[in-house]
Amino acid sequence: MYDTIIIGGGPAGLTAGIYSARYLIKTLVLSENTGGQILETTSIENYPGFKSIGGMDLANKFKEQYIHNKGELIEEKVEEIKQDNNFIIKTNKNEYKAKSIIITIGSKRRKLNVKGEKEFLNKGVGYCATCDAALYRDLKVAVVGSGNASAEAALLLAQYATEVTILIRKEKMKCEPILLKQIEDNEKISIKNKVNITEIKGDNMVNAVDLDNGEELKLDGVFIEIGFVPDTTFAEQLNLELDEKKYIKVNAKQATNVKGVFAAGDITDNSDYFAQITTAQGEATVAAQSAFHYIKSMESEK
Repeated sequence: MYDTIIIGGGPAGLTAGIYSARYLIKTLVLSENTGGQILETTSIENYPGFKSIGGMDLANKFKEQYIHNKGELIEEKVEEIKQDNNFIIKTNKNEYKAKSIIITIGSKRRKLNVKGEKEFLNKGVGYCATCDAALYRDLKVAVVGSGNASAEAALLLAQYATEVTILIRKEKMKCEPILLKQIEDNEKISIKNKVNITEIKGDNMVNAVDLDNGEELKLDGVFIEIGFVPDTTFAEQLNLELDEKKYIKVNAKQATNVKGVFAAGDITDNSDYFAQITTAQGEATVAAQSAFHYIKSMESEK
């Protein structure tokens, strides 16, 4: 029996783990992919304390600190959560019990939902430029999206591809000005505005996309960077209250409507939906403290 089980091993999960372990309560982090989304980031330049650091390097530092504080980490996929007197968490391999849980599973990638997207997944359609950019050396690619993730993907791909086209729905990119300046200064990158992909085409591999302006764009790959949607799998299993955007509703203590369940990071309606490492960690810090107080209150009632 664990005092707290943290579901998700990204910045929020590992931060909650560090604080929980330092409270000297029995803590377990369950994560299929320790490090989370930051593993896909080549360079993080807005995390305090580092001018620039790779996502994997930063994730490893979080993990090392958590282990140093005697927290347990098991890399298994959580498949089901049930509530009895305590919480029962079933993974693809084992079953665990806890007095409280902190959900930090974050979000999942938003899909375009156009013809050819599923059919050409890993055959020219990708969602992780960090993972696959080197495969597009001397080829032509497109990046869909106008935010920071899209801008960073385009800049990375430009190191390998001969031509990178950013496709955006609106008039202008909404990424940080410093990233837009880097894009504008890069001769390999161009922006097509006010367009949407209607179909991704190819034979065995992607070779073109159709746009809603009637244009066919010849290329070898498409990276979809249009943001994320909250992963509500466990929220539904536990009957957690969601807001109109399908994020888990939490109060100032990061507590949900279900007693003993806390949530932090990109999956919550807190921090004005500002999905940053620092906001996720702030929420996780509060969630860990709240779980600790909850456990102590349970003990005092006995």
